[in-house]
Amino acid sequence: MLSVFWSREFLLNRSFLWLLFLVNLAGTIYGYIWYEGQLFDTLQHHPLWRIVFVPDSPTASLFFTLALLYLLYPPSPSNRIASIGRSIIEALAVVCSVKYGIWAVAMIVAGAWQGADLYWQHYMLIASHLGMAFEALLFFRFMKAGTAALAVGTGWLLLNDTVDYTFGIFPYLADELDDDLSAVRAFTFALSIISFAAAWLVWRFRKKV
Repeated sequence: MLSVFWSREFLLNRSFLWLLFLVNLAGTIYGYIWYEGQLFDTLQHHPLWRIVFVPDSPTASLFFTLALLYLLYPPSPSNRIASIGRSIIEALAVVCSVKYGIWAVAMIVAGAWQGADLYWQHYMLIASHLGMAFEALLFFRFMKAGTAALAVGTGWLLLNDTVDYTFGIFPYLADELDDDLSAVRAFTFALSIISFAAAWLVWRFRKKV
């Protein structure tokens, strides 16, 4: 019975896709609002071009929201440019959602482990970010992106990591993690590679079924 909820027929049902689209769109908007303070601070103290690297999770959610539109309205396979654009957006949706979904949960748990207070918003963020990673891997089997597109998406992640930790615009951390910044940085870079590996394994499995 539960297998019905994992089936192509259920997951690609247009009503369900539209519901998922609206949920992710709302989460994306909320995510950018969550980053409001850091966005303004970055605009005041950094060159304008760095602003695009600040909001990590909502940008990942935005990519996945766009990927859902491709499932709802797939471009013609004969349109080469549109197909390449779709593959890159889908790859970004998957690797970014997996990476930042896990990263956010890990940082919240690590902060709490060292004594940071947890509020209801933290539990909401844990649930929503785990959902980001899960839905990305779940739906990747229906997407068109392959190894090359995943490599492009991972390149973006590594560029984002480099800008974040070179110029100090990484997401705000709990005060308890300030003395663990080198470990956080290493974990962040490693998670970019792990996200690629997880997506690639799903892609390989999809190719065999």
